[in-house]
Amino acid sequence: MRPLRLLSALLFALVFAAACAQPQPGAPILPAGYFPTPTQTPPQPTPIPTPEAIRGPITLALAENLSEEYATPLLGGLMQIESLAGVDGDVTLEVLDRPTHATTRIGWRTLPSAPRRLAERYFAAVVPFATVTDDIALETLQMRWLGLDPRPILVTADTAQQLRPAMGAGQVQVVERALLLPTLQGTPDAIAILPFDLVDPSYKVLTIDGRNVLSNEFDPATYPLAVGLAVEGEGAGQIHARLQDTITPYTNRDPAKLTTLIMTGVTAISRGTAAAIERTHLTYPADVISATLRAGDIVHVSNEVPFLDDCAVNNTLNNLVLCSHTDYWEILEAIGTNIVGLSGNHVNDFGREGARRSLQFYADNEIAHYGSGLTVEEACTPLFWEHNGNTFAFVAVIAFGPETAWATADQPGACHFYDRVDEIHALVEELAEQVDIVAIELQYYEHYDARPTPQQVAEFRELRARGAKIVTGVQSHVPQAWEPYGATDPGGPGMILYGLGNLFFDQMWSWETRTNLIARHTIYQGRVLNTEILTTVLEDFAQPRWTDAEERAALLQRIFNAMPARP
Repeated sequence: MRPLRLLSALLFALVFAAACAQPQPGAPILPAGYFPTPTQTPPQPTPIPTPEAIRGPITLALAENLSEEYATPLLGGLMQIESLAGVDGDVTLEVLDRPTHATTRIGWRTLPSAPRRLAERYFAAVVPFATVTDDIALETLQMRWLGLDPRPILVTADTAQQLRPAMGAGQVQVVERALLLPTLQGTPDAIAILPFDLVDPSYKVLTIDGRNVLSNEFDPATYPLAVGLAVEGEGAGQIHARLQDTITPYTNRDPAKLTTLIMTGVTAISRGTAAAIERTHLTYPADVISATLRAGDIVHVSNEVPFLDDCAVNNTLNNLVLCSHTDYWEILEAIGTNIVGLSGNHVNDFGREGARRSLQFYADNEIAHYGSGLTVEEACTPLFWEHNGNTFAFVAVIAFGPETAWATADQPGACHFYDRVDEIHALVEELAEQVDIVAIELQYYEHYDARPTPQQVAEFRELRARGAKIVTGVQSHVPQAWEPYGATDPGGPGMILYGLGNLFFDQMWSWETRTNLIARHTIYQGRVLNTEILTTVLEDFAQPRWTDAEERAALLQRIFNAMPARP
């Protein structure tokens, strides 16, 4: 029997707590015919194969102030290590209560200096959602952390301890987790640092020197707010191998559990937009923004008009009978479109037969769509989607005229909201029990103001109350307010977007109609983790470009000022 010396009372308490932990709830039951992809295993650091010349005995200690969340399973795992293989036979292991004289240590290190990692933890620098600032320099963040810049950084005690190897001892303001958001909102110029998996849409995540922890193209090797729980010292290789599965989850930012959903506003590649394409080249509208949009895992477009192979350009003044030539699908393909909402009030501009031909175009090209159909039942049927274990149901309805755009029992068109309000509410409630994210979009009353109408606010909020996590107005030709919901709000994390503006449409007649919002939602482990606002300006009746810094600040401030009061 090996002479393993532990602090028996502490160890017993910690192991007992670990044994009493309850398992996590299972995955949601999915609709019939739904086939999710297999679960992917979180990436693990590659063990270092170099043999260790262990002569022993080995003394090991956990870092001081290591939280119970990590100490409990580690001490439990160490109890299972009977011995280590040394040069001259088995080597004993002693676990000490202080690291001062230990030959081996387990504690937090920066990722580059932690090759034998038992866990990884990533953090985000955040401010309140309605903040214009997008980025912070690492140098500025470090100056704040060290107290050399008086503007405060708010953290929980665990975050302060875990980030110490990356940022230093620090002069941060330690706040209880439940008080972090209200303290941040009530403290001018404050920044908070949160574990990645605890972010919610109440916060705006700042990039750090342009590095975006929300991005699905994220490079962990270059990100400063990341640490690993490392085993260092004599026998570290064998101890790491024995404890490798002890900490769960291994990482709080697993790319195999993350989905980027990009949702856009009005698209009608017609009239002036079509004329500009004909005098330039086919993908002209997408040239500037395509690289960013097609990086999304799910890219949504709300297309208001039918795709017809005989559609002719008609750029006459005030023409309101709109279509897109089927060749123009290449523009949407260029931005990575893979789901299309068809709740627009122009879907039947070329009659019911035109709608049938357009729907056949989507079917022939295997383009996932929803919101319109050959019958009202088909039009109101949700589109199910799955990516990286995150499950979605997309629903699109029209709450506007003309009546000729609405589907009937035997005629094609869009799903009319007011014909079946109770059914749509019941559908959202049912879907919320089946999938992680219900995203419903409404072709609503066209209101050329950043402030939504009281009726719009009430009806969008009702859909959220029924279980929709993302509620989007796709009707508005101007950017409208957004309304974030956090983890502690009834219904949990989510976002209401009252109106996004024009993506591909020719309304150049005012600055408001030229500006546009694109929502980039980050979904992590089945919840809305955060939502970013991308901003564009229309040029030449056809081509959106990214806003410059001054334009973006003014546009963000306008929509923040238009946010409706929360009860």
